[in-house]
Amino acid sequence: MRKRIIKRYTVCFKMQVISELESGRFDSIEGAMRHYDIGGSMTIQKWRHRYGKTHLQLGLARGEMRNERDYIPELNKRIAELKRDLGQTQAENLLHATFLKLACQELGQDVDTFNMKADGLRYTKTVANIAAK
Repeated sequence: MRKRIIKRYTVCFKMQVISELESGRFDSIEGAMRHYDIGGSMTIQKWRHRYGKTHLQLGLARGEMRNERDYIPELNKRIAELKRDLGQTQAENLLHATFLKLACQELGQDVDTFNMKADGLRYTKTVANIAAK
């Protein structure tokens, strides 16, 4: 009868083998088995399940509706349009603010004072419109 040899591996060694396997040093479990002379077809697979990170990662499954493939590029296109429009609006606001500043300088008025008067005028007109209804 042949004497059976039982090999015991430390946890540190097991974790090293699994980390090298997960990092891509070995193409397959069989490659790691040959390199470290580890017997048993399920030994490294058990280690991988216990010490590896792959069992913690969830598989990513993506289901799409038929029209979603077209819908996402349309949304990206719409986002680009909105960004362009926003930039254009910001440029117009800057232009209006500069024009207001120049107009106030011509009239010899402070911009803040003009804005307070304009806000009061708008408030008065709004209250008058509400009261008229």
